[in-house]
Amino acid sequence: MTTTPTRHTGHSLAAGVLTGILALYIALVALGNITDFGTNQQFVRHVLTMDTTFRDDDLMWRAVTSTALQDTAYVLIIAWETAAALLLIWGTWLWARRDHDRARRLSTYGLLMLLLLFGAGFIAIGGEWFAMWQSKSWNGLDAATRIFLLAGVALVVNQLPSGRRDAS
Repeated sequence: MTTTPTRHTGHSLAAGVLTGILALYIALVALGNITDFGTNQQFVRHVLTMDTTFRDDDLMWRAVTSTALQDTAYVLIIAWETAAALLLIWGTWLWARRDHDRARRLSTYGLLMLLLLFGAGFIAIGGEWFAMWQSKSWNGLDAATRIFLLAGVALVVNQLPSGRRDAS
């Protein structure tokens, strides 16, 4: 079914802008991690080795000390960020073209990827499992929480009913 493009509603404009902001953000993060690989590689290594936590014997068994495993985790994070960025860029483009159904679907996938990365990956696994909250030097919980919340708001806006009547 083809739909005739109409002018942007406040809802589709908000969804597109929020998706675009997150697309820009995660694209810049991925680009930075690719072009300056070593900076956040050190962050991931310190979090996984738990070397700046309280070093509680009851928790230290969780530490990952293999640099090969640490680097694998970091490369997977970068690949996930890149895939999310591409989906969100595509979603933003579709919002701009007023292809609301596909824009919503692709934006939802990208936003869910951000929620998984920052919520499950950084907040839950990094923050709790690897006790990142204990580190004064290598604690990314504030930044992860900001992106998690912004992605959550964008997802809610993307999922709101558009108010358009379908021709079916």
